[in-house]
Amino acid sequence: MDSEDDMHDANDLESLDDDFYSGETEDAPMDYYSDYDDDADDYFDDGDDSDPADSRRPEQNFTILKESDIRQRQEDDISRVAAVLSMPRVAASILLRHYNWSVSKVNDAWFADEEQVRKTVGLLEKKVYENPGANELTCGICFEVYPLSKIQTASCGHPYCFSCWGGYIGTSINDGPGCLMLRCPHPSCGAAIDQDMINLLVSAEDKEKYDRYLLRSYIEDNKKTKWCPAPGCEHAVNFDAGSGSYDVSCLCSYSFCWNCTEEAHRPVDCGTVSKWILKNSAESENMNWILANSKPCPKCKRPIEKNQGCMHMTCTPPCKFEFCWLCLGAWTDHGERTGGFYACNRYEAAKQEGVYDETEKRREMAKNSLERYTHYYERWASNQSSRQKALSDLHQMQTVHIEKLSDTQCQPESQLKFITEAWLQIVECRRVLKWTYAYGFYLAEHEHAKKQFFEYLQGEAESGLERLHQCAEKELQVFLNGDGPSKDFNDFRTKLAGLTSVTRNYFENLVRALENGLCDVDSNGAASSKATGSKNAAGSSKGRGGRGKGTVRGSMSSRITDDNHWSCEQCTYANVRSATACQMCNQPRR
Repeated sequence: MDSEDDMHDANDLESLDDDFYSGETEDAPMDYYSDYDDDADDYFDDGDDSDPADSRRPEQNFTILKESDIRQRQEDDISRVAAVLSMPRVAASILLRHYNWSVSKVNDAWFADEEQVRKTVGLLEKKVYENPGANELTCGICFEVYPLSKIQTASCGHPYCFSCWGGYIGTSINDGPGCLMLRCPHPSCGAAIDQDMINLLVSAEDKEKYDRYLLRSYIEDNKKTKWCPAPGCEHAVNFDAGSGSYDVSCLCSYSFCWNCTEEAHRPVDCGTVSKWILKNSAESENMNWILANSKPCPKCKRPIEKNQGCMHMTCTPPCKFEFCWLCLGAWTDHGERTGGFYACNRYEAAKQEGVYDETEKRREMAKNSLERYTHYYERWASNQSSRQKALSDLHQMQTVHIEKLSDTQCQPESQLKFITEAWLQIVECRRVLKWTYAYGFYLAEHEHAKKQFFEYLQGEAESGLERLHQCAEKELQVFLNGDGPSKDFNDFRTKLAGLTSVTRNYFENLVRALENGLCDVDSNGAASSKATGSKNAAGSSKGRGGRGKGTVRGSMSSRITDDNHWSCEQCTYANVRSATACQMCNQPRR
């Protein structure tokens, strides 16, 4: 089932535009949202079916499958193989399971060497054990004699009683998905046990288990399909290769990376995400903290942290050894002559001689490493927390506030979609910003130009996001608390829509640059603008807070994009081709 329409629902919180770099970004002034052309209102006009966001959205390269869709696809594949090869459906199912549910592989192998395929999968044309014609047969497992009505055989002809068959198949089903490749219990026989025989011989509970294994095998054995990794979600995703993006959004609103099945992490690659998650869960940072903030007791070697007080340390029982924190010598050798309780001249003298150089160097390196990791991790976690709060606010907006605002401002809910789009943009930008801190942590320290350019782009994007978040969260509250229509609401609508567009452009610049490996930065420490119309430099590389000292070279004229828009050199807003001035910041077109 193609769920493209479903994925455009408001619950789809994770989609990110794939059309990046609509123009150059500059350090735009704060008042660039105040003036707009009247045409900006057309964005919210119900009579206009075209949605700017839809025009920028890439074609979906995946399909969400519900359980009913999976069963239908599975049945269709079985029917196709059964019709082409003129065989029963249960035999076609066995073939498909063996070839990982690939119809083309089944057909290729079958027509290349039918006899070998039959032997491999256990579809025998002739019985290997012939019934002597007696009215009674001996079960090959329990060796009891049974009438023919109590005996069942697979395609091979080996006879077993109903009870032994049931125990054999039931045990295999309870052992797991391996029951899907079940063969005859005879040691030298490879005949396959088909689903009709299983349904005849096992309990209803085992039938249900087998059916569940069969359904799951259709997804898990197929390279083009995967289960959504969200807890409790039973949807699957069919992915069409060929797109550069691996981000997939399920109907449950969870977004993940198709390649590594971690949460969606564009623009950071899967290798970086794997290293970052491992680092967050590893014990290495605990050891770094211990090394940076503690010293071992000279006697029992247990680590001790000194968080206040003098240099006189006493280890915890049962050790109770007393020593000097600085030189780690016994406290019995210390006193007024060695500097008292708050100094140690023995340590100072040894330090001048270089005795503690290696130890102090290791401790300093561990401390610096820990501080650097903490810096990036705190910001990564902070944006994750902000994103979760934004998701909650978005849900509240969709379920409660939009209806209230529609009544208060006397406007239909369709005219208020700009608020939902702003919150969707906030949620997505928080996710992107979160992963940029993982990217920054692994960015090589010696690549100063790239680091400066990255910090500039990150700073611009973060500043734009904070302005948008504040507008959507704080300024909207005035209208939510109002008792009636406000004449300022249309101005607020224009401002919020403008902030949403500008913030999107900032993050598109950031995402494209990181996906390209910051290749716009040359060896001289400058960021160069490529000749392509979709890759533009982001203004001066001197970011907020003094980050970066390089320069960004790029054309100062506006550029025409592929969708007949031109991008403003100051705020990067994508204007219609006929506009002579930027609808966002009123900057004249050059």
